[in-house]
Amino acid sequence: MPLHLERVEWTQSPPLAPGNGPIDLEHLRRMTLGDPGLEREVLAMFSTQSARILAELTALSAEAATHAHTLKGSARAIGAFGVAESAARLETALSSHSDPSQPLAELGTAIAEARAAIDLILHRS
Repeated sequence: MPLHLERVEWTQSPPLAPGNGPIDLEHLRRMTLGDPGLEREVLAMFSTQSARILAELTALSAEAATHAHTLKGSARAIGAFGVAESAARLETALSSHSDPSQPLAELGTAIAEARAAIDLILHRS
């Protein structure tokens, strides 16, 4: 039985680890199918959402773990992996009834860094 070989065009695989900045721009491009307008739209929405959720989280309401979970998913979707990791740590602390002060402070820092990067991205060109 003869072996049939076919030439397949090579496609670059996504990185195994997120990029180094507050926003992994390659991940964002993949998630928005390379549409610059959509990239800008989701970044602006995330910036607004993350500030609002952080304000709600500082109140440590009964819904805080849910808010942290929501923020974690939104951050992963746009490539804000530092925010996602911090939100996950806060979610774990809240769910296990541990002291949330340190993870909340880390989340605030991660959000500030991501929002500063988003601001630069939205205001360039």
